[in-house]
Amino acid sequence: MRPALLSETCRDQAALWLWPGHALYVGPSFELDVHSGAVSCLAVGLDGEFTVRLEHGPAQVVRTALVSARVRHRIVADGGRMAFCYLDPASARERACRRLMNGGAEPARDHEHERELASTATLLDRDAPLSAVRQWLDLAGQDGLSGRRDPRVQRATRRLAERSGQRLPATELAAEAGLSVSAFLRLFRAETGTTFRRYRMWTRMVRVATLLDTWPDLSTAAVESGFASPSHFSSAFHAMFGLRPSSLFSPRLTITAAGWPAEGVGQPDRAPSAVG
Repeated sequence: MRPALLSETCRDQAALWLWPGHALYVGPSFELDVHSGAVSCLAVGLDGEFTVRLEHGPAQVVRTALVSARVRHRIVADGGRMAFCYLDPASARERACRRLMNGGAEPARDHEHERELASTATLLDRDAPLSAVRQWLDLAGQDGLSGRRDPRVQRATRRLAERSGQRLPATELAAEAGLSVSAFLRLFRAETGTTFRRYRMWTRMVRVATLLDTWPDLSTAAVESGFASPSHFSSAFHAMFGLRPSSLFSPRLTITAAGWPAEGVGQPDRAPSAVG
């Protein structure tokens, strides 16, 4: 079965925010088949409960569920609106979110703030300020990072953002920071909450979303963002999120590239980009 595209009547209600390390989608459920992703997914039912079906395990009816990376599952929401928060499993935010869930079974369920997560997510549309989106993310799980970053990591994340369409190796950034590669990678993870390689992949995903404002053509945006081909982007996107870009990047979906964690604190909100 092919993934269902957003329905004609609900497309203008879908919004996606992307940062390196996490992403938030609010809109109609995808009703995908069994799949898995390389990142964890916090699912929140906005209109009521939904069903999580693991490939190997019983179905559970929940309002909130945190599905770990690489766990094959299916979410059935019967057409209701959902919030899907994708979290890098190496991040402090993912660990904080997991601590707020009830129990350690897979999937973790019943987030401590599930009622507030559901009610506030209904207010997050294409016009929502980034401050409101960040507040929702902090309610899901604090990132554990201070407002001020090490200037060497700030320079590195800036360079990754500016050159996300090119291959920028850790060796080059480590040399610029005056550190060995191993010391640079440890510092980078401590300051950003995720690994260098995963952060670099997220920056490319964010760049695709940003370029769609100029080129409403996913294939062109993917190649300009450093992917070898549209199929390379599709494979990388599917490996990370567990779904094909065609099931998400639909006409009139609002996509916001919401800034870089190492420098995002205190930055002004950016206007979103609408596809289509």
